[in-house]
Amino acid sequence: MAIARLHGGPLDGQVLPLDDESQDSLVMPYSETQVVYTRRGGLENTGEGDGPTSGDFYFVEAEDDINPDLDGRDE
Repeated sequence: MAIARLHGGPLDGQVLPLDDESQDSLVMPYSETQVVYTRRGGLENTGEGDGPTSGDFYFVEAEDDINPDLDGRDE
């Protein structure tokens, strides 16, 4: 199993499992919308004994405008 390290956007700093190591993008729910991250570069730690295989995914867009400061709160 591989992991995705997320950079930028509302999910910055999170680490998630990847179902498929060949995935180039992730579309995930966030609040009442979806956010898109794409992989930059190749996978790291692909050999035996060097830790979990991982890739860096960077924020591209959200389907709707998001304001992380207001998520989960009534306006």
